[in-house]
Amino acid sequence: MTKRAIILACAFGLALAGCEKRQEAPEPVRPVLSTVVEPARSGSAVVVGTVEPRYKTELGFRVLDRLIARAVNVGDLVEEGQVVAAADPTDLELAVRNANAELARSRAQLTNAAATEVRQRTLITTDATTKATLDNAEQGRAAAEAAVARAQSGLAKAREQLGYAQLKADFAGVVTAVGAEVGQVVSPGQSVVTVARPDIREAVIDIGPDFPVPLRIGLPFTVSLQLLPSVKVDGEIREIAPEADQATRMRRVRIALKDPPPTYRLGSTITASLRGEQPSILRVPESAVLTRDGETFVWVVEIPNGTVSLRKIELSRDEGGAHVTGGLAAGTHVVIAGIHSLKQGQRVRVEQESNP
Repeated sequence: MTKRAIILACAFGLALAGCEKRQEAPEPVRPVLSTVVEPARSGSAVVVGTVEPRYKTELGFRVLDRLIARAVNVGDLVEEGQVVAAADPTDLELAVRNANAELARSRAQLTNAAATEVRQRTLITTDATTKATLDNAEQGRAAAEAAVARAQSGLAKAREQLGYAQLKADFAGVVTAVGAEVGQVVSPGQSVVTVARPDIREAVIDIGPDFPVPLRIGLPFTVSLQLLPSVKVDGEIREIAPEADQATRMRRVRIALKDPPPTYRLGSTITASLRGEQPSILRVPESAVLTRDGETFVWVVEIPNGTVSLRKIELSRDEGGAHVTGGLAAGTHVVIAGIHSLKQGQRVRVEQESNP
């Protein structure tokens, strides 16, 4: 072998060795952002609300009229059937007079029609009149009777509407708000006085999407007065608003109180906290969820060896985002950014961790 051939062979061998070294070079460790999935402690959930009546009604007139009297103010106690406000009855009284006059006229016409029918029946026996004339007399009497019935209904309606000039309480309670002043013209249905029953009180709170446990009817709470924290009352969720507020994403919840003391006055500020240990929600950020073929996955960081693996999980979504119902345990490290470019078994380096 010539010297030139030996040099070319050595160069070729070195080139092959360099290629093998480049091919065997390890893949660089990729930095990722992750979070440790941990359930929120139910004991830390404290919500502020107010004491409100379970039953209250906004009283308003049924007719358009001018308010001439309002006998109650905020804080006054009222009895069932008590007049709380009055409207100008002039127009309604005139309507009653008109209905009375219409009824009198209809009755006079009925008397005349009945007498005419009697005369025609007497004349028909002597052939002094025709059958057609008698039939007309009978129809006139029937029409007069119908007119009397219509006039009686009109009078009853006018008297009923006259009663609308007085606004009466449907039940005994306390006045919590007034919506009109004397001299103001009020529309039908406009709230004039709001009356509430103080005997049945409940706590009303607004719960956000980050609440640590799922909301359900009967979820137990401990309610305490904000000014008197030592005064505590047990309660359970009685009602949950079907939809959250579009602006605040808060859901209105009403808690039935068990034998609240008199210090739990309407409008008092309360603090509600979960009673006892409740199953918490395990939430994951939406940015960590990977969807493929209708199934959901997350990239889990295997801490001992620093690699990632794709894990199938079961999710349920609500206003607060996604919470895990299966396939993932608390304390797991989950990748929350760049999930679409990872590979199974890829080595990673955790750059930053945060709570979901």
